[in-house]
Amino acid sequence: MNKISLSEELKNNAYPGRGIVIGRSADGTKAVAAYFIMGRSENSRNRVFVEEGDGIRTQAFDPSKLTDPSLIIYAPVRVLGNKTIVTNGDQTDTIYEGMDRQLTFEQSLRSREFEPDAPNYTPRISGIMHIENGSYNFAMSILKSDSGCPDSCLRYTYAYENPLAGEGRFIHTYMHDGNPLPSFEGEPKLVEIPDDMEAFASMLWESLNPDNKVSLFVRYIDIATGEKQTKIINKNVK
Repeated sequence: MNKISLSEELKNNAYPGRGIVIGRSADGTKAVAAYFIMGRSENSRNRVFVEEGDGIRTQAFDPSKLTDPSLIIYAPVRVLGNKTIVTNGDQTDTIYEGMDRQLTFEQSLRSREFEPDAPNYTPRISGIMHIENGSYNFAMSILKSDSGCPDSCLRYTYAYENPLAGEGRFIHTYMHDGNPLPSFEGEPKLVEIPDDMEAFASMLWESLNPDNKVSLFVRYIDIATGEKQTKIINKNVK
């Protein structure tokens, strides 16, 4: 698989929707995750990321303008022991609860499918990072409709054992803007992951469409010690 420029990929797509990047820093010492949200409607754009425990939650920036909390208010990131879960919806809780009952990542998602937001049927994208005794692996999942048909759910899981230094995978909800919005196609894209968290976060934020971007989360986890560094950027600030 050819490595693509994540910056160019984002700059050339006005509406990738929500996106997850997971990988390993160039020096090999950090497990890296990023998650961003975008919005076209006032309701979708009226959000911020706030920290909650070891994870984050979406929250209405102006509660008086919140018209429908379903599908937009959820915990994108939760931590279960040595596992970090990153998703674009409330399936974060499904994975957390399933894995807490000893189900696998894939088994936990069997009870879920794409979002019920006809005619888009937005895919549910999810990631799981596992760090233990100095080793690191991750997996990604997408649950999507079959060519826009709500009667059929396609389930894909991609597992990455001992990911290479400086490399990551990028998955997002939509191929591009449209009506209806076309679901992501293919396997997660191979991208470069730098050592500098601040530079990585800045590149991502500056590359996202300025009208549609809403919030960004980036986390670097030391594989040897478990120490976390987190960066949150919100377009809406008081």
